[in-house]
Amino acid sequence: MITCIAIDDEPKALEIIRNHVSKLDFLRLENTFTDPFQALSYLATHPVDLMFLDIDMPDIDGIQIARHFKQSALIIFTTAHSEYALESYEVEAVDYLLKPFDTARFLTAVNKVKERLASRSTASEDYFFV
Repeated sequence: MITCIAIDDEPKALEIIRNHVSKLDFLRLENTFTDPFQALSYLATHPVDLMFLDIDMPDIDGIQIARHFKQSALIIFTTAHSEYALESYEVEAVDYLLKPFDTARFLTAVNKVKERLASRSTASEDYFFV
């Protein structure tokens, strides 16, 4: 099970993510946040595998959050702004979903997360059993 949260200042965008996640039995959406600072406080005590993260938010943007975030959560950006795509790779985002995105595109992104987590698991097993 991949645990995740979603951070977006638009409640409608969070509802869309909730809807997409509800269709997939390998994802568990633990919480959603319209306030990125509340999300960071939550993450301090509730680590997750994945963050769906909007970029264009007031006070702090998603790129800044990703740069300063020190956990191992993977990031999928969800944004209406294509101009941040290059920067998303600088913070090692798994994918970049341009709003509006459909279920098929969402599934492609979360399958990349599954692959990345599986390779992490394999790499750590190889490290301990070599």
